[in-house]
Amino acid sequence: MGFLKEFKEFAMRGNVLDMAVGVVVGTAFQKIVSSFVSDVIMPPIGVLIGRVDFSDLKIIIHKPEIVDGVQRAAVTLNYGSFIQTILDFIIIAFCIFVMIKGINSFKRKQAEAPVPAPEPPAPTKEELLLTEIRDILKDKK
Repeated sequence: MGFLKEFKEFAMRGNVLDMAVGVVVGTAFQKIVSSFVSDVIMPPIGVLIGRVDFSDLKIIIHKPEIVDGVQRAAVTLNYGSFIQTILDFIIIAFCIFVMIKGINSFKRKQAEAPVPAPEPPAPTKEELLLTEIRDILKDKK
């Protein structure tokens, strides 16, 4: 039973839950970026290079063939999909860079903000008594 209790403590720790939320949000963000790259960025690039669909860029290594009445697919090197994946990565990395840069500048501004000096603590009874004694001794001189 100790193993399950230890696992529950681990799973319910704040950092693990935050990480789980980050993974879910990151997965959704990755889908958005992939759609942005494939649906918005790649079509104009495809038009510029004379192709309609960028993901169709490939090198055929072995042509499709029919063997014993069964169609065998072509063996291709899909470099268009690879380039699209690289663009996905670059955009995601750039977005994360901008986000972290913003967080760091926000933290720097908080650290640089002047912190008001704390008010000096009120004198204790002993200090007040010693001050009175000092003043009395000064008056006697």
